[in-house]
Amino acid sequence: MTLEPKTVTMAFAIFLALKTVVENYLERKNLNHILENRDEVPEKFKEQISLEEHQKAADYSAAKIKAGKIFGLINLVVLLGWTVLGGLNILQTWISQFDLTSIREGALFVACFALISTVISLPQSLYTTFVLEEKFGFNKMTPALFIKDMAKGLILGAVIILPLFSALLWVMEQLGQWWWLYGWALFTAFQFLILWGYPRFIAPLFNKFSPMEEGAHKEKVLKLLERTGFTSNGLFVMDASIRSSHGNAYFTGFGKNKRIVFFDTLLKTLEPGEVEAVLAHELGHFKRKHIVKQLIRSVVMSLVAFFILGKLMLWQPFYAGHGVETMELHLALVLFMLVSGVYVFWLTPLTSAISRKYEFEADDFAAKHAEANDLISALVKLYKDNASTLTPDPTYSAYYHSHPPALTRVAHLENLAK
Repeated sequence: MTLEPKTVTMAFAIFLALKTVVENYLERKNLNHILENRDEVPEKFKEQISLEEHQKAADYSAAKIKAGKIFGLINLVVLLGWTVLGGLNILQTWISQFDLTSIREGALFVACFALISTVISLPQSLYTTFVLEEKFGFNKMTPALFIKDMAKGLILGAVIILPLFSALLWVMEQLGQWWWLYGWALFTAFQFLILWGYPRFIAPLFNKFSPMEEGAHKEKVLKLLERTGFTSNGLFVMDASIRSSHGNAYFTGFGKNKRIVFFDTLLKTLEPGEVEAVLAHELGHFKRKHIVKQLIRSVVMSLVAFFILGKLMLWQPFYAGHGVETMELHLALVLFMLVSGVYVFWLTPLTSAISRKYEFEADDFAAKHAEANDLISALVKLYKDNASTLTPDPTYSAYYHSHPPALTRVAHLENLAK
């Protein structure tokens, strides 16, 4: 590559400026669309959702958008601070005075970078939890639990991420020009290890998981599992209500370590048939191989990323063009992590479209193995209880949303019910 560092800087500035302009345009468009439709419930939902509930959802969405614009600007300044304004250089200069081995120096650099990043992001976490979520009645988190969660997260990061990062640095140093292939294999193996171990070892550090109690909900769920031939390592209820009143359900783990998890808030809201329909939707993702496809896509994308990193780490303009003076391996990893989002932002609508396609397919599966009308009523309750806007801007939704808009999704389910 023959590009000069100043050319790389210019490209970075252009991509970052375009990303910022597009983000702000879409957010403004979404905000205006939500507020324009604030005073009338869409016809399809008038019988289930009151005007007051609809307006609460609009106000909640608007508040999140406005807060996101402020914190987005802060994050932009932080990104520039780490890169072209010299933040990574300052941290590297301070770390280098300790005269450590390259791997220990890299591990210390990442630990300090992560700690500083956590402190910088703390105001956003505090505002979101104790101001925004509190204002709209969703927050159940106490300050003590917040501090406890943050401490656990930092310790867990040190225990898991630092060894992985150190191993990657060793691979980069010792395994020559094909290091990126071995590094990708190491990273992929680590991902699968986390997927396997998360439900058994990591998730219980933050939440209590209790076996699902006997009753109508469990009876419906077990019959559904029997009909669809799905086996799992258990049905669990998570005490999500200690942090938030939002409801959800999900699969976790893989192989024989698969678990089905319901938020306790969900079971308090939905009737047994509705819970069955929600689970049928989640089973649809599994049966239609969406989880496998997403894993394959993730593995392929990480392979491409490691290949690109393998080229960039030897290219001085990559460092200098993004404001970094020293060609150190750990700086290559951190810098790549920081700036890659600026360049791949444009793939967002493609990944969103694939995800929405999967959601329709999962709804199709649910309609075959449960009642489509039960899924509709469950979704309406979740939209209401989570204050999800029923009227997102179509362009914004097409770019970002992993799920179809409420009107589109319910209309699809109504056709399936017929």
